[in-house]
This record gives sequence, C-alpha cells and structure tokens, in this order.
Amino acid sequence: MIQTNVFDYIRVLDKAADAGWLRNEALANNISNQDTPGYKRQDVAFESVLKQELGRSRYKQMDQKVAEVDVTRLNGRPYTDYATFSYRLDGNNVDPENEQVMLAENQLKYQGLISSINQEFQNLQTAMQ
Repeated sequence: MIQTNVFDYIRVLDKAADAGWLRNEALANNISNQDTPGYKRQDVAFESVLKQELGRSRYKQMDQKVAEVDVTRLNGRPYTDYATFSYRLDGNNVDPENEQVMLAENQLKYQGLISSINQEFQNLQTAMQ
C-alpha cells in the first residue's frame, strides 16, 4: 500500500478554520454582551497552540513539521480575556469598537483559510489528472 501525506496541510488548515469559527462565535458573543454588567470578553487561543505543535519539530522543513503535527492537539481553546480588567464601573470589559475590528480581522483570516483549503484540493485534482 502506498503511504502518502497529501492531506497533512488540509488537516492543519481544517483545524485552523475550526478555531476561526469558534473565535467568530466568541467575538459575536462579546459584541452582543457589550452592555451586560459584569460580562468578561471571551477569545479563542489557536495560534499559540499551532506554534507550539510546529515547534516540536525543530530544524526541519515546513512540510516535515506539518506532517508531524498531532492534529488531535490542534484545538482552539476558549478563554476569558483580562478577567480582572474592566472598562466600566459595572465590571464589563468589552470594547465594542475593538471587537468589531477583531471580528473583521478574523473573518478575513477565515476566508483566507477556506481559500487555502480549496487551493489544496485543486492541487490534488491537478495531480490526479
């Protein structure tokens, strides 16, 4: 049987897109709770998890690093951001303008990830022809 790693990048990109979707939900939730007293903003950590996983394979080419990534560890982790910090007297720490900018940034990243996944499948299709 032929062993192949053609889906390595697709698996990592898929996990990144999942984390982007989670972040989008967290940011939308932050925006909807901007007037809720005591609400603390939420975010999703993924970039640091990916960096840690890629860093496990030091001094190797990117293809080798991606091939050795354990995708079961690549999950976005929701967390409460600045839990002790507050912009207002009611304890809420959501800055609506900042959340809107972060939401737009996240949507652009997500679109880029989806485009990259589509490109990987187009590459596979071209190779099969």
